[in-house]
Amino acid sequence: MVSVLQNVAIDCTNAYELARFWSGVTGRPLHPDDKPGDPEVQVMPAEGPVLYFNQVPEPKTVKNRLHLCLRPDDSRDQEVERLLGLGATLVADRRNPDGTGWAVLADPEGNEFCVLRSESDRAATTP
Repeated sequence: MVSVLQNVAIDCTNAYELARFWSGVTGRPLHPDDKPGDPEVQVMPAEGPVLYFNQVPEPKTVKNRLHLCLRPDDSRDQEVERLLGLGATLVADRRNPDGTGWAVLADPEGNEFCVLRSESDRAATTP
């Protein structure tokens, strides 16, 4: 017997707005039934588990114990700039001069996530 990963649940204070941010990050739509003010909203990825945003009364107070790591289609640095433009904030810059490393960002409610090197970035830094 095994369990199948159904969704990744993210507690938040405004489910619809945070889901809209993540919809922009992933380029994937919200569930067609979701609307502003809904306490539960889903981002529907093409593959993998649903991102499920669950409105809770308390704000985030500590560092995430679990976070998402994103591998962009294009350059990591271009993706970091795009995500900052969507409303993310830079938490820690772990990028190295040789092109390795990653960037730690936070979504508009402070949930940390990482932006890794793209496949093309990785190929460019492989000896």
